[in-house]
Amino acid sequence: MQNNSKIRRKPNIRISQSDHARLSVLANTFAARHPEASDELLAELERARIVADGWVSAGTVRMGSTVTFKPDTGDRKTVTLVFPGDADISEGKVSILTPIGTALIGLSAGQSIMWTARDGRRHELLVLGVNQPAPEADGAERLASASPTIAASV
Repeated sequence: MQNNSKIRRKPNIRISQSDHARLSVLANTFAARHPEASDELLAELERARIVADGWVSAGTVRMGSTVTFKPDTGDRKTVTLVFPGDADISEGKVSILTPIGTALIGLSAGQSIMWTARDGRRHELLVLGVNQPAPEADGAERLASASPTIAASV
């Protein structure tokens, strides 16, 4: 019997050279302790288009980005993508080594992706908007907003 369920291709993603290098080291460092998380991150890094640091648009999720997304499980959520040592779910800081953190990296506003939670269930999320942290040089607490029209329409 033929399986009629379509396998969705993952969306194209872009990752800066510096994020790619840091995340590759991180994934390899965690490979022995957390092989599933490491393998998933390495797979995303392998399929990503690597671009020069200045060529990643403001609307693309990278390390330190604050992302608003709509999961298939309910209302929109806003999280900041961080390295494992900075993760704190009570503050909305999600580690890149979590399934949802790995799913978000490199996506842009308007893109959706299927991802597998730790319990094995498949989910889909839609990125509504991406904010980048203010440059550290000016010390401002502001965020540069990207794609607010998508976030407002959902």
